[in-house]
Amino acid sequence: MKYIVLIPFFILILLSCSDKKQEKVVDIKTIETPFIWEAANLYFLLTDRFNNGDTSNDISFDRTKETAKLRGFKGGDIKGITQKIKEGYFTNLGVNAIWLSPIVEQIHGGTDEGTGLTYGFHGYWTKDWTALDPNFGTKNDLQELVETAHKNGIRIVLDAVINHTGPVTEKDPVWPDSWVRTGPPCGFQDYESTVTCTLVKNLPDILTESNEAVELPPQLVEKWKNEGRYDEEIAELDAFFKRTGYPRAPRFYIMKWLTDYIVEFGIDGYRVDTVKHTEEYVWQEFRTECDYAFAEWKKNNVDKVLDDNNFYLVGEIYNYNISSGRYYDFGDKKVNYFDKSFNGLINFELKYDAIKDYEHIFSKYDSILNSELKGYGTLNYLTSHDDGQPFDAKREKTYETATKLLLSPGTSQMYYGDESARSLIIEGTAGDATLRSFMNWDAIQNNTKTKELLTHWQKLGQFRNQHPSVGAGRHHKISDAPYVFSRSFSKDTYIDNVTVGLDLKSGAKELNISSVYKDGMVLNDAYSNTEVIVENGSVYLNTPFSIVLLEQK
Repeated sequence: MKYIVLIPFFILILLSCSDKKQEKVVDIKTIETPFIWEAANLYFLLTDRFNNGDTSNDISFDRTKETAKLRGFKGGDIKGITQKIKEGYFTNLGVNAIWLSPIVEQIHGGTDEGTGLTYGFHGYWTKDWTALDPNFGTKNDLQELVETAHKNGIRIVLDAVINHTGPVTEKDPVWPDSWVRTGPPCGFQDYESTVTCTLVKNLPDILTESNEAVELPPQLVEKWKNEGRYDEEIAELDAFFKRTGYPRAPRFYIMKWLTDYIVEFGIDGYRVDTVKHTEEYVWQEFRTECDYAFAEWKKNNVDKVLDDNNFYLVGEIYNYNISSGRYYDFGDKKVNYFDKSFNGLINFELKYDAIKDYEHIFSKYDSILNSELKGYGTLNYLTSHDDGQPFDAKREKTYETATKLLLSPGTSQMYYGDESARSLIIEGTAGDATLRSFMNWDAIQNNTKTKELLTHWQKLGQFRNQHPSVGAGRHHKISDAPYVFSRSFSKDTYIDNVTVGLDLKSGAKELNISSVYKDGMVLNDAYSNTEVIVENGSVYLNTPFSIVLLEQK
């Protein structure tokens, strides 16, 4: 954990629109670097495709039919993630939060909707929200994952699906009509044709708008009885509905089941799937129950509480852009999904902004996050599991991807294999399967170019992790040529200032940083691990790199 020693004097530099100089206040204290969700370095992985820590669970429920390429289970599991935490892989990357694709029990059968036989390896085809899929692991495995992550300063974010069940197969009957609709398909012309519909063929849509009390699906009752836990599940549901006063409507059952993972395991957040396909008040209700569950876990596990952060909720509204501010426009209706629900939304815009220069991105995001989105956040990405048009599909701009993603204001979302140039173009695949190959551990271990790229991601990731000013601080451009900027962040008595130079020449270089640091101050370039002293308002370095990451010693 990073600690910053603040020196006993005060420096005040007036802010102005012309030179954007920043105010700096330092005090005599040693303060632990706070974890700030708006500045987090979050790593997103498909549980089945990251690391196989337990080969004994590679096949479950007789899922043995031959699938289309990359559309079956490949062995990745919860134990594999825990193993990499223990090895220090995430710590070396500066990762302080991990988002796992859904790990609840998936449909047992496979389905072919035009892309070849597919099993629910990705986790978005739920059969039972109350159980983990054996292919991913056990609840003991999840407990170990969360505890190991927390001991290493890493938060765990699970993936919540309330919008739909898994597809119907011979092994997986449709849920009752009181629970789901099977049509019409979404047309996406307006609010109703985006919400009150089924996303795709054979993906039953939960009746999230209903307040009618419903009985449990008979297939779930039978399953629980066969597993010997029916009475326990019913007792817990009775207690939940008695406490909340909610009707026994479909969405409230699912909220209860999802928030159980908070109370039982102490997970730190949920990424919420298909947000715009569900009524906005559902997410306000979900926020209420998540907050209650997190408070219960903290009350029952005082010795394990990491900090005073609230539960983290980030929503996926496909094609939401940060430029839209707090509202998503359906055409006939605008909805504010931040209102009493989400901390942030996934930003689908960075991949377009990334073709422009650094200052365009950084100043734009700084402006929006400190105006329309002040008090909230954004989750930036350049590669993801279901975006078929990533910024660098051919992996030709891997260094630039790291620099633009990890230095942009907002929360950064690394997608597994971004740091190792895992291929996104897999011959013989259909649709998004090309984005979901198994993690390229062999290249990380044996390929020199991959190791060099990984080092670049590690340096930037660690810098970001150690300095919340990178993601959550105010951005100030210092100069265009060379391109130098600073970031400043403060919370209570904690203050963090960094200065960054990009696209610099190799060898000897001078950076004028008189607007940020006083002569005689000792700084460290975290990229080259070089100590420098401010002289005449500048620092002088001679390194083979085009990047300088300055931090106070």
